[in-house]
Amino acid sequence: MFEEGQLYSPVTTGEDGSVTVHLGDDHPGVNDPAYRARRNEIAQVALGWQPGEPVPRIDYTDVENGVWATVSREIAPLHERYACRAFNEAKAALDLPADRVPQLDEVTAGLQRLTGFSYVPAAGIVPLEEFYGSLADGVFHSTQYLRHHDLPLYTPEPDVIHEVLGHGNLLADRQVAEVKRAAGRAARRMETRAGLQMVADVFWFTVEFGVLHEGGDLKAYGAGILSSYGEIEEFGSMVIRPLDFRAMATIDYDITHYQPVLFAAESFSHMVDAVGGFFDECTDDTAAAMGLVEAEGQAEASEAAATIGA
Repeated sequence: MFEEGQLYSPVTTGEDGSVTVHLGDDHPGVNDPAYRARRNEIAQVALGWQPGEPVPRIDYTDVENGVWATVSREIAPLHERYACRAFNEAKAALDLPADRVPQLDEVTAGLQRLTGFSYVPAAGIVPLEEFYGSLADGVFHSTQYLRHHDLPLYTPEPDVIHEVLGHGNLLADRQVAEVKRAAGRAARRMETRAGLQMVADVFWFTVEFGVLHEGGDLKAYGAGILSSYGEIEEFGSMVIRPLDFRAMATIDYDITHYQPVLFAAESFSHMVDAVGGFFDECTDDTAAAMGLVEAEGQAEASEAAATIGA
């Protein structure tokens, strides 16, 4: 199991209202004062937003737009080669700009037309209950900052490239959008932390890092793979197992490295039926039957856990 809060740099607000993003010592931008100030600025915008208000727009710089353009250019041929057919079709239908960072309201406009989903801003960490529960309502919490420009093809935390280039394109597929809504309904059914964590872990190994068989080849559909320039070329060399929800919910893994074990559906339709079916039917009793229990300190730690992915 994992604590998703590890994926995000902590964000704090001072007594004077100032917002600080606490980058890790190994973050590419930790020694760049301009980047750190920019991260604080974007986080403050997200924290100031309230539901019902227009989603704030970010005036992205030429450097930030350049990072988006570089990743879009470099990852496009990898999508054609390694992504499942449904993802590529959804990506074409959503038709995000490749030369600049799209605003979240632009992503929403495209998704509303295709699947009814909306994007709202997040400074970083979003509690598990809120993130997954919102999926049931067709709402996706997304960061708005970008990775450091010195390493455009790498990020130690989910940024807007992951949230939009990965999840946004995936959410443009009607059937995947329904799977995510089912995950949200499942999260809202759970009354125990173990049950909620089960939903998060299965989500991780499917919507984030899922693969499937298609036309005799192994293809990716997980947003975590399809937004990562490095991981998208490596997933085929990992240990591939058939779908096993109990294993997903109980296996130990390190979120800071490429996932060594992946779970493959027999086809896209099998993924939709099996994963969507699990989320539709799972309960706290399912977690108990899997042997999942509330670990000491897990409840407190999970309060800081957030959604996915890098």
